[in-house]
Amino acid sequence: MYGGLDSNVFLQYLAWVTYPVVLITFSAGFTQILAPQAVGSGIPEMKTILRGVVLKEYLTFKTFVAKVIGLTCALGSGMPLGKEGPFVHIASLCAALLSKFMSLFGGIYENESRNIEMLAAACAVGVGCCFAAPIGGVLFSIEVTSTFFAVRNYWRGFFAATFSAFIFRVLAVWNRDEETITALFKTRFRLDFPFDLQELPAFAVIGIASGFGGALFVYLNRLIVQFIRKQKAINRFLMKKRLLYPALVTLLVSTLTFPPGFGQFMAGKLTQKESLVTLLDNRTWAKQGIAEEFDYIGHSQAWKHPQVNVFVTLVLFIVMKFWMSALATTIPVPCGAFMPVFVIGAAFGRLVGESMAAWFPDGIHTDGTIYPIVPGGYAVVGAAALSGAVTHTVSTAVIVFELTGQISHILPVMIAVILANAVAQSLQPSLYDSIIRIKKLPYLPELGWGHHEKYNIRVEDIMVRDVRYITLNCCYRDLHNVLLTGHLKTLALVESAESMILLGSIERAQLQSLLSQQLGRPRRLEYIRERAVAEKKRMSVLSNPGSDDGSQRVSQEVRFQISTEESTFSPVRPVAPKPLKPALKRPSVVERPTEIPTSPQDNSGIALKNLFCASPETEGLEDDGDVEDDMTIREISEWEEMQLDEQVNFNNCKIDPAPFQLVERTSLHKTHTIFSLLGLDHAYVTSIGRLIGVVSLKELRKAIEGSVTVKGVKVRPPLASFRDSGTSSSENEATELHKLWDRHKSMSLPREHTPSESDEKSQ
Repeated sequence: MYGGLDSNVFLQYLAWVTYPVVLITFSAGFTQILAPQAVGSGIPEMKTILRGVVLKEYLTFKTFVAKVIGLTCALGSGMPLGKEGPFVHIASLCAALLSKFMSLFGGIYENESRNIEMLAAACAVGVGCCFAAPIGGVLFSIEVTSTFFAVRNYWRGFFAATFSAFIFRVLAVWNRDEETITALFKTRFRLDFPFDLQELPAFAVIGIASGFGGALFVYLNRLIVQFIRKQKAINRFLMKKRLLYPALVTLLVSTLTFPPGFGQFMAGKLTQKESLVTLLDNRTWAKQGIAEEFDYIGHSQAWKHPQVNVFVTLVLFIVMKFWMSALATTIPVPCGAFMPVFVIGAAFGRLVGESMAAWFPDGIHTDGTIYPIVPGGYAVVGAAALSGAVTHTVSTAVIVFELTGQISHILPVMIAVILANAVAQSLQPSLYDSIIRIKKLPYLPELGWGHHEKYNIRVEDIMVRDVRYITLNCCYRDLHNVLLTGHLKTLALVESAESMILLGSIERAQLQSLLSQQLGRPRRLEYIRERAVAEKKRMSVLSNPGSDDGSQRVSQEVRFQISTEESTFSPVRPVAPKPLKPALKRPSVVERPTEIPTSPQDNSGIALKNLFCASPETEGLEDDGDVEDDMTIREISEWEEMQLDEQVNFNNCKIDPAPFQLVERTSLHKTHTIFSLLGLDHAYVTSIGRLIGVVSLKELRKAIEGSVTVKGVKVRPPLASFRDSGTSSSENEATELHKLWDRHKSMSLPREHTPSESDEKSQ
């Protein structure tokens, strides 16, 4: 449309601007309505999921549709957005949906750990098919998503990524875009003499500068997001009009790249792919800063400007694209940031390369042979270095080799990437970690180098002492209260509130099903049925003359049964009689707990007896009426109150008998390793089997980030000074343990037996 309207500049501008704005607005609206989870890159979330955290709605079919359509529109708009993060997400969605589909047929796909392995392979596929770079893809996905990587997934990743890259390139051949399967951005650098040794410092400079540039990009991206969040007025306005922000950003960017306008100074009319092809070109554009007299073939024409030399165009391109990409990646559409950063890096490399070519027009002489400098090689180095710096990965080097199909610059690329990483990692987190922090996803920061004072913190200094737990002999009311007060996924099961001995952990869903079984309609209908049977019995008793006598006899029988069983029970806590109930009902409510045993084995047998025992007592007390399926609302609530006072039967409940436990003296370093290696989100802290606290990701994160002044957490742990002294003599440690033991005894409840001397030592 832009090309066809060259007679009228205003219409050209309209066509140039409207197209991206409409596409981006549609993409933002579509994802917002269908699945807001599809917004953004996808790698940060995958990193979180592979850590073992469950993100709701993140791997569903709805998200898949939103991601694919949203990404297609976002990429079609020509904005400086990438596709590599979303590809990882799309591949993971495919893996999750395939796993779900396969699990219908049973077999290995029902296994939880197998799903994680599938997702790990999917991340490799996402990068592999994005650049047709299977090897770099696998390495990149490992670097970006895993703290610890299970090597058994390695060949799976390669297997899947190779196929994805193969299919991607075969489709290009079928569409007649390519003659055969080749690299995506093929370069034709000299192989006999790719670069002079004296050029290595220039490559190193590219690396170091890219390191600073990468850190700046991450910082800028975060700054933009935080600025918009902090400005309350802007924030409120944008929250009301969700699609206004993406439309405005797109309008700004497309206006600045409009080719007859400012875009002529920054190769505005090239798409990302076209600009990358021209930047990796192996012919020199400039000699002594003047455009060389060779015909700019095809897209290279865009870099040539009659008034301005190549260097100005390149510098403007780098500066403009830099902030545009940082801004564009904050739009709420599915988009990555790898490709734009890659192109900026290539442009920076090209700038250095062109400068070198201008300084040494005949190349750096060796033995009289002239080898002109190849700026395209510098572009390759710059692209790898900047994208490596932003993502904190070294595998971008491998991706670049596979992308260009030439490995001739392996040494300069590796030098530059490693230097860029060294600089960027010391300044800023990687882009993905930065997004994880912005989105407040649960994650574990790395333990920094040389922060040994952090290892002086023990679990006891950061744990939460107020643990939600349920006891083995609790009643359904306790369950109900615990479920209402907290939103924990799992709850600790202890023997009793006095001993606090940890028996295991139970998932929230299990407890909810226990409660619903106890208060559910089937159970109530059963109760009504029992009552009806009892009613019939009563009628037969009433037909006898000694009716009062009979009913008394029934209640005596019940009392008798209770009293015989009572001898085997532990003492019961009395339940206060509820004033709402009829006077006659009170004794039954008081005695109800006595019918329930504390030993979990014979629960089921007596639960039935309860039903039979309870019905004769309560039978005459219900409101008279025909036996129907439903009781009145008042009766239902009374019946539920009765049910809630029964003791929980954990027999049919899945209990994890071995939840992860730490000892209170475990160091922060060890805890961090355990959490990140096993992908835990919480662990219980026990002391001689007694539950004394719980540590979750949140506490660990706060401790590592140093904001340990949170409530209940001392900044300076009590024994830190002792630990600092560095005396590792056993007697010193033993006396310290004795002190600890005394402190422990004074804190804890009275014990049944005092531990022996050897126990103390081992403690």
